[in-house]
Amino acid sequence: MSLNWKEINLILDELELPGSQIQKAIQSAYDVLSLRLYGKKGAQTLLICLAPGACRLHETFAGVPKNDKPLRFAEFLNSRIVNGRIEEAIQLGDNRIVRITVRQGEEHFRIYIRLWSNAANVIVTDGNGTILDAMKRLPKKGEVSGGHYAPEETPDNSPSPKKEYQIRELSGENPDGEAKSFNEKIDAFYRQEGGALSLDALREQARRNFEGSIGRLKASLEKLKAKEADFASGGRFKEYGDILLANMASIKPGDEWLEAENFHAGGMARIRLDPKKSPAAIAEDYYDQYRKAKNGLEDIRIEINAGEGELAKLEETLARLLEETNPLNLNKLLKTGGRQVPAARKEDAKRPGLSFRRKDWLLIVGRDAAENDALLRRHVKGNDLWLHARDYPGSYVFIKQRAGKTVPLDILLDAGNLAIFYSKGRNNGEGDLFYTHVKYLRRAKDGPKGLVLPTQEKNLHVKVEAERLRELETCRIEK
Repeated sequence: MSLNWKEINLILDELELPGSQIQKAIQSAYDVLSLRLYGKKGAQTLLICLAPGACRLHETFAGVPKNDKPLRFAEFLNSRIVNGRIEEAIQLGDNRIVRITVRQGEEHFRIYIRLWSNAANVIVTDGNGTILDAMKRLPKKGEVSGGHYAPEETPDNSPSPKKEYQIRELSGENPDGEAKSFNEKIDAFYRQEGGALSLDALREQARRNFEGSIGRLKASLEKLKAKEADFASGGRFKEYGDILLANMASIKPGDEWLEAENFHAGGMARIRLDPKKSPAAIAEDYYDQYRKAKNGLEDIRIEINAGEGELAKLEETLARLLEETNPLNLNKLLKTGGRQVPAARKEDAKRPGLSFRRKDWLLIVGRDAAENDALLRRHVKGNDLWLHARDYPGSYVFIKQRAGKTVPLDILLDAGNLAIFYSKGRNNGEGDLFYTHVKYLRRAKDGPKGLVLPTQEKNLHVKVEAERLRELETCRIEK
């Protein structure tokens, strides 16, 4: 339910905006804008929301999150009206259009806040009504830069028939027992029940977003565990091969079965034979099935570990979202998939490959020859550490040197896990790698892109640790 005109007047009366200085504009989402003010009542945050069914402006007492990427309209406001002073803040009649007049030096700006459901907008004009910018650019209505907007010239433009409105009766007291202001009450009301941006609606959206993924992942893990049990019994194929080789003399051409003592597990074993193959070839087939089962078991267990880690992460993220009490924060988190993504630095955004920031150390992974070459040419220096899997093609992994610091073993193992995981030796679950400083790398003459020859290298044997890789994934820098 949007504010009615009587509620808007009460809110403006309580705010006492004239004389306030605009210190900053923050656009949390495409339809949510906040102005940080300082005036007669000290610091205030004016929230303007254009969401259908919850159009409103009022002081907010909750934290206002920034958008990860600066949005156009807030950038415009920060360049034009920040440090300006509000000279007037009134509603035009009973039309739910608020006009805020701002003086910035010698210039005057008018900010029109139209709080009509499904037609809400914030429009900034100069003193003559020429539109400088709009929160929602609507060419068909002429609400674009260079257009004209002056609702005072057409005072009878209410979007709905006249009817009686009343100020809502909202309860609420401060801890000292004093009645809350209407701004405080309305802020609390919309945080809990304000349509699409209410906590209830956002929490329900969080459940819809995550419970489906959690259910699908659990079903996938059940199938993987069934395969794991099947592969785990693959040891019987090796037993069959051993028994066949021990009983080759008793197998006659054309036999379809061999019944013999199982000297591995005790008792008798009944083994199917291929009459068209020799006993030795049949035994080799069983050994081959054993090798496939063994390798498949390792792959399946890696997948299960990764899946269980992802499931735990999803469940933890959903629990964190459901505990959030600020709807603006929750709305922002839902847009990022629930992750609190650290803002990428400029150098992070430009750098190719994958980057991980782990305990103040920066680890960089080049995923192919082009990325390896680009990292070597422009993003690493002589004292940075370089790692690469032995005997397998794969990624270059770099550890950026920190002044006066020696790379700790834990960080070296992190980088080693990444080097094996992003190489052709990944399925082995372990492997040797060599490492040296970048200054000891020499480009191979006439060699393919990114190929280097290391000197003064050291060897390290690394076992891939699923838990370590899961932890590293949480430290990955999003670009």
